[in-house]
Amino acid sequence: MAAPHPARRRVVSRRRAAASAITVVATVLASALAGLSAGPAFASSHREAPLISGDPPVDNTDVYAFVSPDRPDTVTLIANWYPFEEPNGGPNFYPWATDAHYDINIDNNGDAKADLTYRWNFRTDDRRGNNTFLYNDDPVTSLDDEDLLFRQTYTLSVIDRATGRVTNLVTNGKVAPSNVGPASMPNYRALRDQAITAVPGGKTFAGQADDPFFLDLRIFDLLYGKDLSEVGQDTVAGFNVNTVALQVPKSTLTLGGNPARNPVIGVWSDTERGSITLRTPGAERSLGADVQISRLGNPLVNEVVVPAGLKDRFNSLLPEQDRTVPALVNKVSNPEVPDLVQRFYGIPAPAKPRDDLSEIYLTGITRKSGDRIDLTLNSQLDNADVDPARFAPSEQLRLNTSIPVTARPNRLGVLGGDLQGFPNGRRLADDALDISVQALEGAAVSGIVKALAAGDRVDRNDVPFEAVFPYVALPNSKAVNSSSSAG
Repeated sequence: MAAPHPARRRVVSRRRAAASAITVVATVLASALAGLSAGPAFASSHREAPLISGDPPVDNTDVYAFVSPDRPDTVTLIANWYPFEEPNGGPNFYPWATDAHYDINIDNNGDAKADLTYRWNFRTDDRRGNNTFLYNDDPVTSLDDEDLLFRQTYTLSVIDRATGRVTNLVTNGKVAPSNVGPASMPNYRALRDQAITAVPGGKTFAGQADDPFFLDLRIFDLLYGKDLSEVGQDTVAGFNVNTVALQVPKSTLTLGGNPARNPVIGVWSDTERGSITLRTPGAERSLGADVQISRLGNPLVNEVVVPAGLKDRFNSLLPEQDRTVPALVNKVSNPEVPDLVQRFYGIPAPAKPRDDLSEIYLTGITRKSGDRIDLTLNSQLDNADVDPARFAPSEQLRLNTSIPVTARPNRLGVLGGDLQGFPNGRRLADDALDISVQALEGAAVSGIVKALAAGDRVDRNDVPFEAVFPYVALPNSKAVNSSSSAG
């Protein structure tokens, strides 16, 4: 395993220093038990990996990266956690974990290491004590309203790997609370807007939002019932997620601060926690060295590309380690889904190995890869100042920030002739499920597979996205099992 780069080195807090004796014992135990999978391991996306259900607050669901449509000199990064938040899930609702690091990483030179890491750390101010079970004890009209009894704040820092410098961008950011409902929060939009905080050249947001992913997850029932009869139901409609969003100038993210020469960046999110969870009656805390427990770049990779036996391991890998796991790389070039489609629907699977998928998921789309996709689009290899000898294939969501904002976006992104869409970054309205299935069926080389052109028949989100930052829709407040879930 490669040694952790400087951005992964952590400063031990005073609280952990005070518990140093316990930490030493815990670390020794962690080393002894590592090969036995003792304790929970974690995975990302919508509950697709075996052990994630034990800790949903740190479960990555989706990552988005796109040139901001209303501020085209900037890039917007969005990462979501905590899948399937039922709006009526009180009285505790859906807080961010306070013992975890929530990260968005940027690789602009193609070495599969984070050149920049944007990190959110959350704190809780719970004023309920022994007085009430209520999240709020009267209508809440502002984030400072004394009737809001459960509050969270955050620090947003950026770690620069080249210098090792850690810079705080926000020190006391206010989190938009869970949407309790219209009686408790009659103007939730005002609360959401108050949670938007300025950063140099842009802004950031942390809080609850409607889950922007839209798809029919009955793909897992033998690929939509073996006859495409099980389609048309948006599985995540009405559910919420916890969201962080960041909008910064292109020059902040690109290599050398020069988006004209080096427009391509790689993006992924992760969550880190202490290696040991110490539980005592009525309390728990994390101890030991921070370890990565969840990771997400391209959508659906861990769900439908990575086999079950590697899902938890994938979430522990840094991108620079991807190529050291041959079984993982093999599943990209020899995917299972086309074989299943051939088995159930008689559509011939493309010939293997699939260098087109290796390009989409591991290198970025570029003619320099020498494969069958005749397009130069979003590989760091195409940045003018990248050293090809240092380039390392790895699973990342890659974005060419120089592609102009599309006047009429196509939900199928690149496959629909819209080069600003997924897999060139990912916009909120990109139909990730249909694009991914078509890509797995070889559409990037041979064109749209007409027999599967209708996809899952879920072509847009159940509620409209916003036209301005943070772009995600307001969180739902009606129960998912009601006649109308959006609210």
